[in-house]
Amino acid sequence: MAKEITQKDLWNRAIGLLSRREYSKAELRNKLLLISENLDVEPVLHELEAEGYQSDERFVDSFLRMRIAQGHGLMRIRFDLKRKGVDEGLIEDALVANDVDWYELALALYQRKYALSSKPLDYKERAKRVRFMSQRGFSFEEIHYAESNASEPVN
Repeated sequence: MAKEITQKDLWNRAIGLLSRREYSKAELRNKLLLISENLDVEPVLHELEAEGYQSDERFVDSFLRMRIAQGHGLMRIRFDLKRKGVDEGLIEDALVANDVDWYELALALYQRKYALSSKPLDYKERAKRVRFMSQRGFSFEEIHYAESNASEPVN
């Protein structure tokens, strides 16, 4: 016979998840709903937030720093955060607070990725590079900036 899931079990599971990494409130809600569909998870989520264990602001800052370090662009980061259920206002506040130069980030990624490439930059190779950069979330202006400045040494 299966054990009945209680609010305390949901609390313990949430604390266990949050001890490993930050989660958005929506992500945490989805994880807790997988455990028990018949219990209301909202009181647990509100208590976690009130006691400071869960914070969407902290999650957005952590996620943003991680994705910038991985070489992702603004469009990709924004898309991923929206998919994780983060409020648009929080995303914008975090982006303003971090003040990232997306053009320089695109240039650094482009130089890192294609520094040792000896392939001639024909149409096919250029399309491949543009596709890679756009999948990383960079705009075409940022990609063009990276392509045109890639031969210059990195500061």
